[in-house]
Formats: sequence, C-alpha cells, structure tokens
Amino acid sequence: MTRPGKPLGIPASAAGKRRSAWGQYRAATHGEIALWRVVRNELLTLLFGYVPGALGLALRRVFFPCMFRACGRKVVFGYGLAFRNACKISLGDGVILDDYSMLDAKGEGGGITLGDGVFVGRGTKIYCKGGAIRIGGRANISSQCTIYSGNSLAIGAGCMIGAYAYILSAGEYDWRDPTPYADQGGNRTAGPLEIGPDCWIGARATILDSARSIGERALIAACALVNRPVAARTAVGG
Repeated sequence: MTRPGKPLGIPASAAGKRRSAWGQYRAATHGEIALWRVVRNELLTLLFGYVPGALGLALRRVFFPCMFRACGRKVVFGYGLAFRNACKISLGDGVILDDYSMLDAKGEGGGITLGDGVFVGRGTKIYCKGGAIRIGGRANISSQCTIYSGNSLAIGAGCMIGAYAYILSAGEYDWRDPTPYADQGGNRTAGPLEIGPDCWIGARATILDSARSIGERALIAACALVNRPVAARTAVGG
C-alpha cells in the first residue's frame, strides 16, 4: 500500500451543507461562471449533444467551442459527451473526443489541457478534483480509460494508452485516520505524476501517483500495477 500523502479537497458531506441543490449542481457542472453562460451551455448540450450522424458532428463543431477556455480548429465532438467546468478545459487543434467520453475540470486547480491531435476514446473519463491534467499532442487514449488528478498529472506527447487503463494523481484514503472514509474526501496524494513522451501503456494497466515519474518511451505491460518510478526506455509488468 502506498504511503498516505497530503490531503486535498473538501469532503463532499461538508461541501453539500453550504449550497442549495441548484448551487451544488451549478458549481459541480459549470463552475464559477455567469448565469447566462450556464444557460447557454445547458441549451447547447440539450440541442446538439445527442444529434446523431454527420449532422450532429457538424453542429457540435460550430456551437460547442464557445463553452471552453480555449478550443482549437477542427475539433471533433462525438455523440453524448459530458463536459463539466468547461470554462477550465483547453482543447488543441484536431482533438477528437469519441462518443460518451467525459471531461470534468472541477475544483480550484489548473483544469484540463489537451494538446493538438489528442484522441480520447469512447467512454473514457478525464477528470480533476482541484488538480490539473496536461496531455501532450498526439497522445492516444483508448476506450473506457479513467484519468484522474487531485494534484498534477502530465502525460507526454505521443503516448499510447490501452483500453481500461487507470491513471491517477491523488484520490486515496488514509486507513490510519479514524475519520470515516466517507468524510475524508478521498483526495490524498503522494505527489505529482509525470508520464514522459512516447510511452506505451497497456490495457488495464494502473499507474498510481506514488510512481511519481514514468520515463520517455517506457513500456507498461497490460494489467501492470505501477507504484514506483520507471526509468526511460524500460519495460515493466506484473
């Protein structure tokens, strides 16, 4: 088991007592933006988020970019996407977001930045809880992956990430703390996690923040659990 690190975030039970139901929804889904922008984003999602086929792709390409902190050219928005705190998400040129993927940049951190040509596979979830995620250009993230940060997570350019991979920076509980897990917030961290460029991460691999660093062009075998640093151009498994 990894060493418990620094606690981050506010327990959900505590945060929930401070806001109305509408306030909680607005904060979790849209962040601190003007009400007119909340209404606009809701309408855009309602009107165009589930339009099928080429028409839906065309409509989303025209109308969705205004929701984001930054959005490059020729971004492809798939069907049934979920965006939360889109005002803290930056998309580079030619980003492709496949059907049913989710980007969630909640919290006070730096949000989510996807470089040029990043591909996010079907059903993949990329989300923050007061952290930051930076994914370099041409990284390819396959279907049903989970990428989470409550601290700082960087994935280098050109990385290939197999289906169902799980990568996190923070998101742990402290079993030594007598506080019930439900009240801890679940966002302890062992520190930032950086994955170098041109790495190949196999299907169902799990990389914890205790790994700290994955070197350039490292190979993480399918189903591997990584909880310590990996040198550049090294293959690990098991």
